[in-house]
Amino acid sequence: MRTNFTAQQLSDPHLKAAESQLRACVHCGICTATCPTYTLLGDELDGPRGRIQLIQHMLEADTIPSAKVVTHIDRCLSCLACVSACPSGVNYPRLIDQARAHIERKGARTLVQRLFRWTLGAIIPRRTLLRAMLKMGRVVAPMASLLPGKLRVLAQAADKLPAPQQISSVQAQLDTPLLSVALHVGCVQEVIAPQITAAARRVLARLNIQAVCVEGKGCCGALNHHLGQSQAAHRYASALVADIALHEKAQPFSAIATTASGCGSVIRDYGFQLGNEHAGQVGARTVDIMELISGTKLPPAVVPSGTRIVFHTPCSLQHGMKQSKAGPSVLRQLGFEVIEPRDTACCGSAGVYNVLEPTIARELQMRKVASLLALKPQFIATGNIGCLAQIAAQANVGVVHPIQLVDWALGGARPSPSS
Repeated sequence: MRTNFTAQQLSDPHLKAAESQLRACVHCGICTATCPTYTLLGDELDGPRGRIQLIQHMLEADTIPSAKVVTHIDRCLSCLACVSACPSGVNYPRLIDQARAHIERKGARTLVQRLFRWTLGAIIPRRTLLRAMLKMGRVVAPMASLLPGKLRVLAQAADKLPAPQQISSVQAQLDTPLLSVALHVGCVQEVIAPQITAAARRVLARLNIQAVCVEGKGCCGALNHHLGQSQAAHRYASALVADIALHEKAQPFSAIATTASGCGSVIRDYGFQLGNEHAGQVGARTVDIMELISGTKLPPAVVPSGTRIVFHTPCSLQHGMKQSKAGPSVLRQLGFEVIEPRDTACCGSAGVYNVLEPTIARELQMRKVASLLALKPQFIATGNIGCLAQIAAQANVGVVHPIQLVDWALGGARPSPSS
């Protein structure tokens, strides 16, 4: 498609990258069938093709977008299903990320909306503040109906999340490790499900892999990135890259492993986001934890085989990292019965989408949970903390990270979302 950007506009490398993706789009519409919001709402402007047209006009005009345009952009889940479906190879994240940054920079939302989004971006990446917010939310949740709209949604969301936890985990020191990897430690997961990182460290130790925890400022920047808060996102990303570089002065890492595919999908794009070679090298070496251990020789399982696992593949793992096969493969190798649902649609979590767009998120949540439970699982496994919390809020079976099942199979405790 044709574009009409000025030479001055295209001097911005991020805008130039967006313009390149706009040109690649042929408006065939194949992407619309894969878009959760289009299939749910039936509005062309709530599908990738319609949003791409809105984004082009908004960026070319370089003006404050209307409330209508902002609404349709905000409804995008960034599930990236359209990326996998696109026959032209359009890198849709380049477009939606640039659009969100533009909206944020232009101050296009109401004051209340801006304050609410700023609050989310300021609190959630900071573990101490997040713990306090969740505890406060659970206290006021019974009175949520008396709160103003945004605060009511926030209190209800906090009440549905697992209670903040803290788990002591001793770093295993291996005499002659097979290899050394950086294990990314993020924000939300360490507050509500630190047992995931603890399980990952135990598994890696059993596989004779030295895991060095890296965290930068405690967040990879993904949440701020998807909120369009580019400066904050770059600060977190730069801090994580610097933390990895500092640890690598002692010993290079074979890989950077993550137990949260939402983080991993963003980290893998650090080279473009930060525009430097070292960040690109970090991104290129970032893998999902299950992808990492799939390339190792696993010891025999020590638990009874046959436990029925329904595996929900997060959008960020399937369409972002494109590493969706390793988890089911490893679990089957360890003797689990693994069911991969035909329904691969988004669960509605999408970072803080379930707080910002609760009505759409809940509809997607209910559809997803119903399709998973219809397969009669003993456990539901998923590799991203947002999906885990979203599904667990409605499911009546245990929802765990696949690395917890691996830990159990290799001699650890039976996994529990609350242990």
